[in-house]
Amino acid sequence: MGIVISQSFKNTISTYIGFGIGAINTLFLYTNFLTDEYYGLVAFILSAANIMLPFMAFGVQNALIKFHSTFKTKNNRNSFLTLMLFLPLVFIIPTTIVGVFGYDFVANLLSQKNQLVYDYVWYIFITAIAMAYFEIFFAWSKVKLKTVFGNVMREIFHRVAIMLLLFGVYLSYISVETFIWSVVCVYVLRMLIMMIYAFSIYLPVFRFNKIENISSILKYSFLIIIAGSIAMVILDLDKFMIGQYLEIKNVAYYSVAIFIATVISVPQRSMHQIMMPLTAQFLNNGEKNELRRLYRKSSINLLVISGLIFLLIVVNINMLYEILPEQFTGGLFVVISISLAKLFDNAMGINNAILFNSDYYRMVLVFGVLLAFLAVVFNMILIPLYGINGSAIATFLAIIIYNTLKLFFVKMKFNMQPFSWATLKAIGLLLLLGSIFYFFEFSFHPILNITLKTIFLSIAYIFLVFKMKISEDINQQIKKYLFFN
Repeated sequence: MGIVISQSFKNTISTYIGFGIGAINTLFLYTNFLTDEYYGLVAFILSAANIMLPFMAFGVQNALIKFHSTFKTKNNRNSFLTLMLFLPLVFIIPTTIVGVFGYDFVANLLSQKNQLVYDYVWYIFITAIAMAYFEIFFAWSKVKLKTVFGNVMREIFHRVAIMLLLFGVYLSYISVETFIWSVVCVYVLRMLIMMIYAFSIYLPVFRFNKIENISSILKYSFLIIIAGSIAMVILDLDKFMIGQYLEIKNVAYYSVAIFIATVISVPQRSMHQIMMPLTAQFLNNGEKNELRRLYRKSSINLLVISGLIFLLIVVNINMLYEILPEQFTGGLFVVISISLAKLFDNAMGINNAILFNSDYYRMVLVFGVLLAFLAVVFNMILIPLYGINGSAIATFLAIIIYNTLKLFFVKMKFNMQPFSWATLKAIGLLLLLGSIFYFFEFSFHPILNITLKTIFLSIAYIFLVFKMKISEDINQQIKKYLFFN
């Protein structure tokens, strides 16, 4: 776990820095520098682009990680990498043609509820391509076990750039229309920088030689379009559907609540960067015991780390909403619902990585289609009834069902599961500290209240995790950095 802990720690730091900057953007700058309608428009564009991302990438970012370690010679590897670079064009080129000749039809379809969307549909397409190729070049560096720079670009770069652009709007240096176009340019620039870095690690020599297992690669790439990124899609589908059923400003309100809850995903996202290629190596080399060990360790480590974040969000959420603009304070239920779903998602450990990189990846497609169907149906039923709270319920149910199905399938096919007695101890600790700290408030300013509760809760949580010996890896890190004896 040495390289995992090292790069995961660095990735966690950069991810939290990115989320900190994103929090300032999402909770304060967007809400004060843009109108609710234009904030909702930006959220809609980025969410729609995220939904298109797996199609634009054609599953290449996952296929690259799964199959790279199977190519042993340089010529075969170059042929494989050449295929990975050009394969997304299979979808991008026809989509471009459809967009050119059918723009009015597509734009009218997407702007039925909100006419403001009509002039910005091309922005969705360009952003989706930039996001897709960024993920491909990031995967290019992951297979060489180089994840830190890519994670900085993924989590920090675009958020800093958008922060500067928001201040540009506030100071009247640029218009709102220029801001939205510039956000698209930021994603394109991020992709180009990642390309340069990936090629500096391994510069491809274009080879169009025959690849022995090309049918398996193409089949995997085609199926993984839906299955490979379904979890990411589902968290943006709700915002997209809110934009179809409610006024677009509700997307802004929902986005703030989702951003708060998504902070729980930071440890998983950080560890995932290095876990994916390692899991692929263990599977390709038949190292089942190492895989089982990694599965258990990843689950308890992620549960403990994300559990602290979950507690900090839950016990401070009321005070946090007191310092936000009043119209954004209706998302308390959204925060709690999505936070619980993301906590469960973290407790799955490398469950996703095992399925994506195994011979059973086709089942992820089956589960993914079921998830997408359930999410759409749940949103269609619940948004008209309960507004953004209905969308939160829909997302919660879809994620819980999806992860439970994958958990049982891995147990059935690999005879392994991620939970242990330590899992129960961690859950008990979360219930205990959550019950104590949620109902206790200092009679100070909300920011001071949040600061004090965060400090006291963090100290109590870390101390009890250490004393209860919930995670060997985390105890080692506590000894190393906090000098507990």
